[in-house]
Amino acid sequence: MKPFALDPDMTSATGTFYPTGYVFALFPGDEAYRQAADALAEQGFTDVAHAAPDTIHQHVVRTLGHADAPLPSVGAEGVIVRRIADLAAQGHHGLLVKARDEDGPESLQAALEPLGAVAAFYYRRLIIEDLIPQPAS
Repeated sequence: MKPFALDPDMTSATGTFYPTGYVFALFPGDEAYRQAADALAEQGFTDVAHAAPDTIHQHVVRTLGHADAPLPSVGAEGVIVRRIADLAAQGHHGLLVKARDEDGPESLQAALEPLGAVAAFYYRRLIIEDLIPQPAS
């Protein structure tokens, strides 16, 4: 596992966080993300990066900038970055996982949900798949 580094290719045309071909998953705390990273490595995921809560705020959340000004964006990128920000503020850690050629939304969900991911977003070209169902409020 490597440390997270925001690459310019991980943003949309408006500069918002959008790492096409990756899943950004959030886990509650140090132990949870470490165990998940180990389990993902055992499952054959070789490109995994860790983002601590402060790293998420410094690098991912800042990409939101003024993307919604003066009107909300058409896409879901801003909404998802806000969800990521809320979870990071609660101490959740992120794992950026490169999806393999054989991976689809179902297989990625099956890999992440049992590991304790509280949220996971699969960034595909022109669509973001929300892989972890949110509890009804």
